[in-house]
Amino acid sequence: EGAALATGGSRRGIAVSTLAEARFFADGGFDDILYAYPVAGVRLAECAALAERLDAFHVLLDSAAGLALLRARPLRPGKRWLVWLKLDCGNRRVGVCPTDPGALELARAIAQEAPHEVALVGVYAHCGDTYHCADVPAVQAVARATAAAVLDFVAA
Repeated sequence: EGAALATGGSRRGIAVSTLAEARFFADGGFDDILYAYPVAGVRLAECAALAERLDAFHVLLDSAAGLALLRARPLRPGKRWLVWLKLDCGNRRVGVCPTDPGALELARAIAQEAPHEVALVGVYAHCGDTYHCADVPAVQAVARATAAAVLDFVAA
């Protein structure tokens, strides 16, 4: 009910952190879901099933190996993997550093290598480094720094 309220009843445009959550929301009529963790080989079959079932099932990538994984498991005709490049803007968990030259190369590879199989939707950054902030100004500083890093990367 909360997710339906948060989406204004559209049941679209939500992010989940587990595939169990993705299935739960898909079963509840949500048809546009972002799995907000880079795809791992052990989860590929589950991701493919959701990508083929839903109107839009988005995944994160943060490596060339992840791209190769998706390309090795193409979706049914008429469907493409919808990919967001995961940027690590400071929390050091997952993602590519936006100032790493390899990050731009990976973005280009996602966008250009197999456009009939994989579509680069955008870039994604999670401000997980706010978890350790002690006050609102600290959270705002992390948000500003993350936004600046993402915008600089996109401009490049």
